[in-house]
Amino acid sequence: KALAGRALEPHAVVVAADTLVALDGDVLGKPADEAENLTFLARLSGRTHTVYTGVAVAHGGTLDADVQATRVTFRSLSDEERAWYAASGEGLDKAGGYGIQDLGLALVERVEGDYSNVVGFPVPLVLRLLRGAGVRAAGSK
Repeated sequence: KALAGRALEPHAVVVAADTLVALDGDVLGKPADEAENLTFLARLSGRTHTVYTGVAVAHGGTLDADVQATRVTFRSLSDEERAWYAASGEGLDKAGGYGIQDLGLALVERVEGDYSNVVGFPVPLVLRLLRGAGVRAAGSK
């Protein structure tokens, strides 16, 4: 993604990120539909999974990348709770079938690590990669 962006804007610093959820060695991407979202939620219920976000920064002739991992534990969810969340449609465009930044927060019991990573944009990692690319905050030296 970052290289494709750099091809369009060769002088820009391009940031790209992608997130996935891993449980028991399986990758839970974006569910295809409400039924698959229900399946994901049933698997995640009462369990701990890992959210991985890969971030790449393309600048000049270089590409720097890294991955952030965060462990998330779901509460034990009732059939009614899983059905409510799946019917909301919120999880259909999100890895693992849930979004912690909105209604999906009600599913979560504990987060171990960077919350912003679970949202899909690990801010500390992005800032470190941008600094490595020579990008500084306004007013900094």
